[in-house]
Amino acid sequence: MTVRRSAATLAATAAVLCAAAAPVAVAAPSPSPSPSAALPAGLYGTKDPTYDGVWRQSMAFLAQRLEGVTPAGKSVDWLIGQQCANGAYAAFRPDVSKPCDAKTVLDTNATAAATQALVEVGGHRDIVNNGVRWLKSVQNEDGGWGYTAGAPSDANSTSLVIGALARQGQRLADITTPGGKTPYDPLLALAIPCGGKDGGAFAYQPDKKGKLTANADATAAAVLGTMGKAMAVGNNAAGKAPACHPGSGLTPEQAAQNGAHYLAGALAGSGHLNQAPMPGATDTTPQPDFGNTADAVVALSASGHQDEAAGAIAWLKKNSTDWAGQNGPAAYAQLILAAHATGNDARDFGGVDLVARLNAAGPAPAAVVTPDPSADTGYEATEKDQVHSGDDVIGGVWWYIGIALVLAAIAFFLISGRRKNRQL
Repeated sequence: MTVRRSAATLAATAAVLCAAAAPVAVAAPSPSPSPSAALPAGLYGTKDPTYDGVWRQSMAFLAQRLEGVTPAGKSVDWLIGQQCANGAYAAFRPDVSKPCDAKTVLDTNATAAATQALVEVGGHRDIVNNGVRWLKSVQNEDGGWGYTAGAPSDANSTSLVIGALARQGQRLADITTPGGKTPYDPLLALAIPCGGKDGGAFAYQPDKKGKLTANADATAAAVLGTMGKAMAVGNNAAGKAPACHPGSGLTPEQAAQNGAHYLAGALAGSGHLNQAPMPGATDTTPQPDFGNTADAVVALSASGHQDEAAGAIAWLKKNSTDWAGQNGPAAYAQLILAAHATGNDARDFGGVDLVARLNAAGPAPAAVVTPDPSADTGYEATEKDQVHSGDDVIGGVWWYIGIALVLAAIAFFLISGRRKNRQL
């Protein structure tokens, strides 16, 4: 996901400026940092943030909060300051003193990630709610989201937005289009039926002829999306082996299990996923995909198949250090999310303290509290525990408690008054 975001953002920008097609999910090298450009204060990482500034900051916060780390105030302020007045985020705004305009490429992925991150940081209800309002306002007619507002729905973007809506407290089944489509519908439309080597997988998008091609990155994202879960998931006990549910008319839960079945099979041999070859590349030798392997681990654990991810975790512990060092904060965050989802120690991940390395990639944290390993701090947002009270959901529980206390006080005074009247 980390490297693929660069290519997707470039494609999305070209689509907006040139009225071209929707973004594609292909790997591309990260942009080189500009030696003359000073990095913004509070930003994580040392590379050029043009295509992933908001994303890597958000991923860092998500991973840190799971590990009891409170980001520095100026880091949180930087992320908040990136938000446009309408609630959306771009991948990066170098000059936030200038308001967003028609040329600003508004990014659903960055908005969804920032929303999830700020929920975890806490204390920024208005910022979160503004982001959610914008995401809901740009929902496509099929119920999903593309990389940019109005772009065709894709599995990754739709799943990220689902996670943001769920984590904020929205009831996903109630978020419907005029045609009655929910956010789950476009994901189900991208699910490849059981049977054949790619059965159970999800496609990123259909091709021009409507054909669905299996995409491991999209599958890992869609497993979370069809389960209504955010990126940060808890340590789930392993259940029975994943099975592929045949036929059409699948429920979101069945589609998620099918996706888990595909991922388990894809990881079974080598313990890792491979990168898709670049278009036109002459060297088609399979190359390990560290980020998608970590995402697959999270998806398997979230869907109740943590045991199927054991081999991938062992492979990541042995092989991911150099990759994370080269790719920076978001890469360390992905590994931390995978470690947490499977009950592994992110502070000793193959001998590497991922938390310390992530913290060192940005300003010194405001606080660091080593969490109790026996306590699961991951949040599981499901339809069962979502609360819906319009956009202002965060803090809603305390709102209801306050109302209840006021009503109780009124009842007390009324009863007391009646007793006094009887005594007179």
